[in-house]
Amino acid sequence: MRVVGLGPGDAELLTARSARLIRESPVVRFRTRRHPAADAFDGVESYDHLYERAASFEDLYRDIVADLVELARQHGEVLYVVPGSPVVAERTVELLADAAVDLVLESAVSVIDLACARLGRDPMTAELRVVDALASSEPLRGPGPLLVLQTYSREVLALVASRLPATAMVTVLHHLGLDDEAVRDLPAGQLATFDADHLTSLWVEAPRGAGAAVEDLVDFARTLRRECPWDAEQTHASLTRHLLEESYEALDALEAMVQAGEGDLDAVAHVEEELGDLLFQIVFHAELGDEEGLFSLATIADGVRDKLTGRHPHVFGDVIVTSAEDVAANWETLKRAEKSRESALDGVLWQLPSLRLYSELAYAAARLGVVPAASDDDLAEALVDIVERARRDGVDLEGVLRQRALALAAAIRTVEEGASGDGDGGAK
Repeated sequence: MRVVGLGPGDAELLTARSARLIRESPVVRFRTRRHPAADAFDGVESYDHLYERAASFEDLYRDIVADLVELARQHGEVLYVVPGSPVVAERTVELLADAAVDLVLESAVSVIDLACARLGRDPMTAELRVVDALASSEPLRGPGPLLVLQTYSREVLALVASRLPATAMVTVLHHLGLDDEAVRDLPAGQLATFDADHLTSLWVEAPRGAGAAVEDLVDFARTLRRECPWDAEQTHASLTRHLLEESYEALDALEAMVQAGEGDLDAVAHVEEELGDLLFQIVFHAELGDEEGLFSLATIADGVRDKLTGRHPHVFGDVIVTSAEDVAANWETLKRAEKSRESALDGVLWQLPSLRLYSELAYAAARLGVVPAASDDDLAEALVDIVERARRDGVDLEGVLRQRALALAAAIRTVEEGASGDGDGGAK
């Protein structure tokens, strides 16, 4: 069986050899006549009638292949004509190969050629990757730009958009080489507004992903360890103070952003900066561990993902939950089983501030039905009552008290600024 491609546009992009084979072969079947180049060949049969009754594309392609195999058995030589190129995103050709049919694939101009020529990009230099819009739901990542095929409808464009940052710019390539060619840049969030069809594809300059950014940060830490005298002397012990300080600074920045609102770009930039400082502390500890042959950032990341996968059986397994409370209860059960903890006190951080420590113990006591012992100290009893009330209401006392502290600090600043203004007003 011989397979030729109609190319990515009208008959002008069809090779002379393919056109001759279509005209001269005794048995010819088009996968579909819904293609500009097909208009040059009247009377050739197609499988368009199967599209309407197929339950899925996979079923459709298998029905097409079954008929082609039967035709080859009856007639010997059959010419099968596909849109584009036989070797680019053509599932029926893959199925024909699996069916142990003797295949001869003719060369053809593909959408890859047109896209690269239209945008002036060398696919090898750019490290271009060609992907199927429907093959995965994972985020679209580099390296290299992406040519996304099978983007034949607004619904498919919406699926592609969901795999990209909303602000990522995408070049829509529509009807390349035809009179109504359109090349348009759109943010991913607006992709679904474009009226796509089977001659639409997308060029995406793959956004810099977290993987590449973190790899570069690891390399940066290695450079510091190698070339900076101060960084070369650091140990896990010497860095613990910095890890704690960066954690508190990140918390302060997050609280400031929440108070200011996410529209405050300065507050957002501050959060990004402080989280970056905290991330680098983790990367640096991971680099020290790697040097010592103990662990690395890769083993840390894989370990926490595996652990959290096990802690979310309602997401990655068959456990059914109906509320956040169910999730929390399952979490505690799984955590105790993982760590082989026999007591509810195993794993308690006794160095926590007393309010946070008692709150943690109160939750453990409630799960076991333990009633706190009464105290003759009125203040202690009042604090216990507050902690128990917060536990029952699901309130984070530490967070509430920090909010009140920040509000009090704001009030103090207001009074101080007012007093300062009065003083300035009286000076001449």
